Amino acid sequence: MSDQYDRLYAQLTELIPDLTELQPGDHRKSTATGFMDLSLDVLFKSKEKMRIALAHNYEQNGDLIPDPDMEIRVYLIEGWNKAEALTYQDARRYDAVYPEPGKVYPRLKKSLNAFLKVWLTNLKKQGHSLAPQAGDKE
Repeated sequence: MSDQYDRLYAQLTELIPDLTELQPGDHRKSTATGFMDLSLDVLFKSKEKMRIALAHNYEQNGDLIPDPDMEIRVYLIEGWNKAEALTYQDARRYDAVYPEPGKVYPRLKKSLNAFLKVWLTNLKKQGHSLAPQAGDKE
């Protein structure tokens, strides 16, 4: 039986088909007519997990403003395809599910994962794709 973390993983791999092949430092951008661009950055990767950032950004007075910017952990363990929201930020706030080692905010975790599910659904409906394009690193 799948849970919310399985479904988030499935949604992410639909948006980013080669997600598990990406490496730290990789960056992609998706444009969809009438909507804000979507950026992907790979922040960290080990054998067991990776950390990515997905963001919409707009420019204000020469600064890039997140709206939103989320960090997401993706598990890379064979047969354990799961992902979870770690952080959320926009122009007014920053929230972290795990603010320090050994500490977790369960209510925030539930809220951010619910938001991520809706956001990923909306990104698909808007026509965003972070699939590899010609010219991307192989």
